[in-house]
Amino acid sequence: MSPARKVPTSRAAPAAAALAAVAVLGAGSASGGAQDLPPLDAATSLLVVAPHPDDETLCCAGIIQRVVHAGGQVSIVWITSGDASELDMLLIEHRLFSAAKARELGTRRMREARIAANLLGVPAARQLFLGFPDRGVLKILSLDETSVYTSGFTAARQVPYPEAVFPGHPYSRESLERDFAALLARVVPTLILAPSPRDEHPDHRAAGLLASAALARHPGSVQLRYWIVHGGEGWPSPRGLEPGLPLTPAPRIRGVMPAVFALTVAEEDRKLEALRAYDTQLRGLGPFLLAFVRSTELFAADP
Repeated sequence: MSPARKVPTSRAAPAAAALAAVAVLGAGSASGGAQDLPPLDAATSLLVVAPHPDDETLCCAGIIQRVVHAGGQVSIVWITSGDASELDMLLIEHRLFSAAKARELGTRRMREARIAANLLGVPAARQLFLGFPDRGVLKILSLDETSVYTSGFTAARQVPYPEAVFPGHPYSRESLERDFAALLARVVPTLILAPSPRDEHPDHRAAGLLASAALARHPGSVQLRYWIVHGGEGWPSPRGLEPGLPLTPAPRIRGVMPAVFALTVAEEDRKLEALRAYDTQLRGLGPFLLAFVRSTELFAADP
């Protein structure tokens, strides 16, 4: 049973509090104000770029549900399968890492991601895994044109997951950029939500850089907004499940005024349900992950 909700009588109260917090942390922004999200309707084609399974739910579950409800299309691309967590292996398997166990963990986390995406209303055909190495994405983007990266966790030099979109593709910069561009061509998004390059986690920074570079090469009508997970020590605060509270801006995006997306009570509840699909992550990171189940989500136009 879920803990009793502490939901304010009006959703306007937490939204107003979030806006006030944004105004304080965003003071000095060159833009002078928050840049709103585009309209979310039946014409919306949303692509969420997730570095690992669970990131899409942490930061975008509310807006995913809103687009689905409006009749638009939602696609999620997971850059990695989250196969490099020693903590997960110690808690779940009670043993040290091995390449085989790392791949098993990646497969398990992909299963969890599908359950979460199904709960949010994203069809299976739009649940897209690239299968690149956890903790290796930024290193791959820094490779020269001929080099191939070897994962220190799975020992793989190419995508090892048969259920990935492009199984067997090498862990090279050219392959990563080409595969991501191919997904953009397949999905034809009107709105992309990607991690901020200010995120402390290198995979998150890399995913944000990958998205922004791809759009720079193919300018058009696609809009890009950024979210953040690893936003600074102690953030988000308070830790743990606090339904009805707004998410405050992360210290690492100080000077940027994000748009505040207010969730309904039902959307917040479904976000929690989807997050609970990630059993591997909640075992070791529960208070941190549950702190993202808030009455608002934040998206910045500036990286």
